[in-house]
Amino acid sequence: MKKTIFIVATALLILSACRNQDQNLKADIEIPVSVESLKLKSIEEFINTTGTAFPKGEILLKSKITASYYLEKNPETGRLWQLGNRIKAGSLIARLEDKEYVNSIKMETNQLNMELTESELKKEESLYEKGGVTLKELKTAGINYENAKTTVESSKLQLEKTRVVAPIDGVIVDLPYYTQSTQVETGSTIAKIMDYQTMYMDVQLPEKYISIIKPGQLVKLTNYTIAEDTLIGNITQLSPAINPDTRTFKGNITVNNPKLLLRPGMFVKADIITSRRDSVVVIPKTIILSRQRGKTVFVYDRGVVAERIIETGLENTTEAEVTKGLAKDERLITSGFETLSNKAKVKIIK
Repeated sequence: MKKTIFIVATALLILSACRNQDQNLKADIEIPVSVESLKLKSIEEFINTTGTAFPKGEILLKSKITASYYLEKNPETGRLWQLGNRIKAGSLIARLEDKEYVNSIKMETNQLNMELTESELKKEESLYEKGGVTLKELKTAGINYENAKTTVESSKLQLEKTRVVAPIDGVIVDLPYYTQSTQVETGSTIAKIMDYQTMYMDVQLPEKYISIIKPGQLVKLTNYTIAEDTLIGNITQLSPAINPDTRTFKGNITVNNPKLLLRPGMFVKADIITSRRDSVVVIPKTIILSRQRGKTVFVYDRGVVAERIIETGLENTTEAEVTKGLAKDERLITSGFETLSNKAKVKIIK
């Protein structure tokens, strides 16, 4: 009996020693973590929306007469105009030649008649001052001159139909091909020009934001083809009316596009900045744990971690402002935090 009791006691002592050894081993385990020193930075709270970008200016140029077509050269390249060429207002894109049409205008005759009526008017004015003609004769000379001048101006307008000129600065986005000297009919498309250094977007915004979004607020815009470039715009107009079917209201965004990175028709992601704070503690939202005591993060302190209960302010999709619980230059645990507890030993891996 004594021998049995001794064996059992010995076994219990061994088991207890093993447990103590396991506990000590666990206590000495260092959990690998990553840390980041907290720096003050800016954070913006924004409302996300999407829409299609349209050019500020757009014009379709068509032939106003039936005539022979001649495409002109781009003075910048020395080659015929091409799709994608930038063009300045007043640049000649194409000539439309029709001798019969030009002759019918009688530009030279009308110009000469205007010069003659102008001379006659000056002569009548001189004679009137000397009493040589009546006021009626002077007014008749004036009417003849004005009629001749109107005829010349009308002739010039008719001649302008033989020249297809860019009315705005922009980019050629459509340029149908016609063989040089081929005849084009009245109404044929010659070119389409867009000015998209400034663009606009019409967006539909949820009803709940109608008191938050204001004209003048900054907007940051991106497209998947220009992911590394962010364009800046502004809210320019807002409708006060709610669409009863979609529960949204309409907004207009103007976009600055000086490098023409954004192209007409692109689908754009827009972040409307509603609030901003500078020089505050900002952390990734992914490292915040929701626990019974509140929002929790961990900071590194001489080989162990300290649990911190924090309060947050502004938030966006990726970051949150910390208004209480963290300070500048503290070393925040950014990975490996999921299984941590207060005072746990850790090892920094990066």
